[in-house]
Amino acid sequence: MSRDNNSGRPKKPRSSTRNNSDDSRASRSGNSGAKPFKKSFPKAGERNSDSRKSSGTSYQDRMDKKFGKTEQTDFITNSSEEKKSFGKSAPKRGGSRPNSFDTRDKYERGSLKYGRRPGSGDDRNQDGAKSFVQKRRLNKIEKDIHKDTIRLNKYIANSGICSRREADELITQGLVEVNGKVVTEMGYQVQKTDKVVFDGQNITPEKPVYVLLNKPKGYISTTKDDKARKTVMDLVANASPYRVFPVGRLDRSTTGVILLTNDGHMTKKLTHPSFDAKKIYHVTLDKKLTHEDMKLIAEGIRLDEGIAVVDQISFIEGKPKTEVGIEIHIGWNRVIRRIFQRLGYEVEALDRVMFAGLTKKNIKRGHWRILTELEVNNLKML
Repeated sequence: MSRDNNSGRPKKPRSSTRNNSDDSRASRSGNSGAKPFKKSFPKAGERNSDSRKSSGTSYQDRMDKKFGKTEQTDFITNSSEEKKSFGKSAPKRGGSRPNSFDTRDKYERGSLKYGRRPGSGDDRNQDGAKSFVQKRRLNKIEKDIHKDTIRLNKYIANSGICSRREADELITQGLVEVNGKVVTEMGYQVQKTDKVVFDGQNITPEKPVYVLLNKPKGYISTTKDDKARKTVMDLVANASPYRVFPVGRLDRSTTGVILLTNDGHMTKKLTHPSFDAKKIYHVTLDKKLTHEDMKLIAEGIRLDEGIAVVDQISFIEGKPKTEVGIEIHIGWNRVIRRIFQRLGYEVEALDRVMFAGLTKKNIKRGHWRILTELEVNNLKML
């Protein structure tokens, strides 16, 4: 038995059954015609190419098929010098990144999917940013153009007549005039100096203000007086930043509630007899009123304008017969005084205690208050 030169151990004899010939390998595989199995290992630098050939499709092809071919995927197939340079310097902010697919395209697709506007946040791009800036500039130009104008429906709504939606219906029906011409165009722009007429009455785009005054004796119900007498405007000078006007008139010696407002439509409504705005007066006579004369007044007294219709008249409970309460809805000048003068009575004191459902309760003589929202709604429902 021979010994190994290095270890000194005896060499094992080769088995006689081992056969490296093609015939013996074929006989073990059961196929005598098969080619001999030869395992080969790729050399350095050839492994990726062999594996791509063996699989049929490369990794690059699979990525292109999954995400679509992009400029970033071409980076993988660049030369070895470009691969070595990768990682030495970070790409500039906003530049392309060596990803398997374009992240910017992904964000843009996401913004379209979830409805985000282009040009905001991470999905901002040059086109989106440019369009966004242009839109802001156009809006600014549009505001400058319409700086001194206002939409017609808003003009009507600010005057206190109705809401914007109801104003649109009034405009389409041709009930609104601007500078003497009927306007039916939606979105029509009105200048503050234009003359807007609705239902025959001029309107202003100011916030409607309603002031209830308990008028004292010695003041006249006009905005100004040529004789320099005191007016109700002196009493409500600090009530509103807007100019208000008295609704109807009370003579200089008459006291009681009077409404002042800048709502022209409401003024016309409350002063017209067809709207049946009730007024109640407390009348103090120079002598007792007889039942016969009270009956004549209830039936109607003929004056220069016609028959003065009185809704109700009665004595005041707990007061002498010289004091009566009378309710009317006509607005003739000094009508209460003329009714009693026709029957031989003189009115010593006249106080209006109610007008269109508004009373002077909790308002001292010479003082005023702003109407509540409920009171304004009640006036509009008349």
